[in-house]
Amino acid sequence: MEAIRGAFENSAVVVFLYLSVRFTDGDMDRLDAMSVLLAVIEEGSLSGGARRLRLPLTTVSRKVSDLERHLGTCLLNRTSRRIDLTPSGQAYVTACKRILEQVQEAERAAAGEYTTPRGELFVTAPIVFGRRHVVPVAAEFLTAHPEINVRLLLIDRQMNLVDDHVDIALRIGPLADSALLATRLGSVRRVVCASPAYLARRGVPSAPEELSTYEAVTFQGFPAAPEWRFQQGAKTITVPVRARLTVNTAEAAVDAALAGLGVTRVLSYQVASEIRSGALKLILESYEPEPLPVSFVHPEQGLMPLKVRAFLDWSVPKLRARMAAL
Repeated sequence: MEAIRGAFENSAVVVFLYLSVRFTDGDMDRLDAMSVLLAVIEEGSLSGGARRLRLPLTTVSRKVSDLERHLGTCLLNRTSRRIDLTPSGQAYVTACKRILEQVQEAERAAAGEYTTPRGELFVTAPIVFGRRHVVPVAAEFLTAHPEINVRLLLIDRQMNLVDDHVDIALRIGPLADSALLATRLGSVRRVVCASPAYLARRGVPSAPEELSTYEAVTFQGFPAAPEWRFQQGAKTITVPVRARLTVNTAEAAVDAALAGLGVTRVLSYQVASEIRSGALKLILESYEPEPLPVSFVHPEQGLMPLKVRAFLDWSVPKLRARMAAL
């Protein structure tokens, strides 16, 4: 493997050729077993790894056992509830991640992803933003780039881009991971809104403190705290709210507000069309906190695959234009 690492530093294609010519079936089986082991560790159990890989549990267990037998050491401490890595297992898993990343990089290079835009592109985005904005842009992109396939995962939790092999992620909020490269797309506001019928019945609040007497629809994904925070200059105002209904998606919170169940707090893009149509009304706009940045992020790498560069070049100006119109 030292020879492989040295070759990779000079050329990923050389590594691919080395793997193709020199690796025996047993070597390839070990690479497969390494992938199985990583899936088991990341999922926290043999059964979890089997579900992720869509393999029989017996197959996953056998591959891990065969790997331990080949190495002559125990990699996992197995109990009825969980598995933990042994000290040898921890060192081996670290090496496995590095080796598999190098092999994947070599395969991408050999497939021509650094000479022409092609291959599968894995993109993630929050559910509502992705459905309303990323999907239309991705559809146009696919028409213009017939050799690229996009795997778009709409999910409100943040994924680990390196561990989950994500090429590009759309993030809303401050970016804490300095290992990622970011491209700013715009910003969104944290807004409070309600239906005209509800406001006609309860009145329009003129200050955040008045919300404590209103019915609220809270959204767990943003987060469902017992109070909402507002900004007045340098002063932060914290207001306890009475959650008559708590939901787990922004769309459900918007639907409840449209039905007149109370005031809700979401991100501005999640109610843009409802505000434009007049179905919902913004309140307390002068007390909104600082806007949240919206960015594309991707792992830092020495040589960017052209499929990633092509998607960024295509989608960034289009998404910036969409966000400017929100």
